[in-house]
Amino acid sequence: MKYWHSIYRPLLMSVALIVNLTMVSLPVKANTVSVDYIRGEGDVEGIKLAYQFYQLSLDEYVEDLRIYLETSINFWEYGTPRQHDTNFILAVSPVLQKTFCYCGTGRLFGEFGIGLSLLDDTRFAGKDVSTHYQFEDRLGIGYQFGGEEQYRLALRYFHYSNGGIKKPNPGLDFVSFSFAMRW
Repeated sequence: MKYWHSIYRPLLMSVALIVNLTMVSLPVKANTVSVDYIRGEGDVEGIKLAYQFYQLSLDEYVEDLRIYLETSINFWEYGTPRQHDTNFILAVSPVLQKTFCYCGTGRLFGEFGIGLSLLDDTRFAGKDVSTHYQFEDRLGIGYQFGGEEQYRLALRYFHYSNGGIKKPNPGLDFVSFSFAMRW
């Protein structure tokens, strides 16, 4: 098992990174880059760098509903300098975003998504999540503003879990504060 882990895990991480970089060149309606500050259970902190593709408006089905695809790289930290733990995560997630109201010079929205993530380490912050592959569930609220709605602030809840595929499955919970800019 160690041999498989040493060869295929780096290969899968490389493929995920290539997919992230390739998607940057896809033709899309708008490209957004975001930076999230992440805070988790205990003393877990981190940063998430994401690239979001606004692929499709679903107005013909539900008014003010959008779907976008997000690829991200996450860095998590836990503990003190003497007892320190880190984790590196690659993720991809389709996200549904619904506008609640047009307020002031922007719009208030809610969002929901379920994606896939690849964790570098299955043991983190005193938990054994048992698999490198985890589902990334999210629920958030945000405000998009600016002359062309090019800025966005959002507050999100994230839950990472293997979905019960293998035990143990304690899951990891995070809250993030995000700033995004579209160009």
